[in-house]
Amino acid sequence: MHQHALSVRALSKRYELYARPVDRLLQTLWRGRRQFYREFWALRDVAFSLSPGQVLGVVGRNGSGKSTLLQVIAGTLAPTSGEVTTHGTVAALLELGSGFNPEFTGRENVFLNGAILGLSHDKVRELMPSILEFADIGEFVDRAVKTYSSGMALRLAFAVATAVAPQVLIVDEALAVGDEAFQRKCFGRIEAIRETGAVVLFVSHSPQQILELCDTALLLEHGMVVMHDEPRRVVAEYQRLLYAPRDAAATSQTPTERIAAVAENAGTVAVLDAGLRSLSVVEYATHGARIDALRLVTTDGRDVNVLVRGETYALMYDVAFEQAAARVRFGMMIKTTTGVELAGGTYPPGAELAGPFEPGARIRLRFAFSCRLFPGTYFMNAGLMGEVDGVQTYLHRLVDALAFRVLPEPALRASGYVDLEVGAAAHTLA
Repeated sequence: MHQHALSVRALSKRYELYARPVDRLLQTLWRGRRQFYREFWALRDVAFSLSPGQVLGVVGRNGSGKSTLLQVIAGTLAPTSGEVTTHGTVAALLELGSGFNPEFTGRENVFLNGAILGLSHDKVRELMPSILEFADIGEFVDRAVKTYSSGMALRLAFAVATAVAPQVLIVDEALAVGDEAFQRKCFGRIEAIRETGAVVLFVSHSPQQILELCDTALLLEHGMVVMHDEPRRVVAEYQRLLYAPRDAAATSQTPTERIAAVAENAGTVAVLDAGLRSLSVVEYATHGARIDALRLVTTDGRDVNVLVRGETYALMYDVAFEQAAARVRFGMMIKTTTGVELAGGTYPPGAELAGPFEPGARIRLRFAFSCRLFPGTYFMNAGLMGEVDGVQTYLHRLVDALAFRVLPEPALRASGYVDLEVGAAAHTLA
């Protein structure tokens, strides 16, 4: 068995960008003596290797070079410099449906894709029943692919790509269009392929999928490797970049310096990261009250948005009443990046209601909580309901008002969102 099933060495990809079509002709006529193009490096000096059975998660912001890297490894794009060494069959799900002819039926496309993968007609015919069983698209297999939904195209594409037991499987964001049941089915097959000693490269914008599926992860930014480490550390740094402004995230630090900085602060100190801000704030119309001065603070009053698991923090905000309001309830809610509501709180607690409040009244709310969230990025929401002119309504509401992160912990191996602090015990049985 080869020591490395996949090896990438000093891989770079450069594109020549021409401002005008005529510049491309001039470049040819001058035969390189003058340069009429601007260089764009989609990849710069990328290097890593994978041992048999490893799953690599590739993350990065849009335009960071993820798809280019996978295309070069798949062999559909030639590198400018560097080398990729693979052993055995490479199967790739890159752009969804890119290997399908939309005018052909699903069955005809199975034969076409099988030929691209180097399979004989007889071998595809032998594999056809298992492919169709996995895809589970029924009579649509004999209809033109152009009539398929994105989910059906995914089912068939994934079934074909994985039916050949590849030694290298590349999946680029394709599973994002599948329903949850089919995603679980796909992950089960990926695990089975992995157990044969194959390697898997998996691109996803879902941190939870990277954490659950991958042994190691690679973070790309501006075509360069920022970090190659265990998934929790890489996902935490990716989320920091994701919510930072482009200019601030562009690399004032070297990858080595950035890795050292993340490692130094991992799981130790809550801080305020000025680059971490919500880019998806939704403000509801006001009806007699307004929320402002919303912030997260430590027990000693420091503003923070990078939290340590297990410590106590508080969400604080002020409310200014512009109209008389009665039967008021204030609230907060923590959501995931996908919008799942994790936990919240209200004041007053229970069935009680606050007020009445007169125009000009101001009140400061403080919602203290113990941070039992697992490492990741989350959003804080705030709002209040009340009765104005006899009508019960939202007086003001802020969705995704604050973004905050929970720092990674190197020794933590749990997954999910929340630590329930389950009390567990074991007893020896005779």
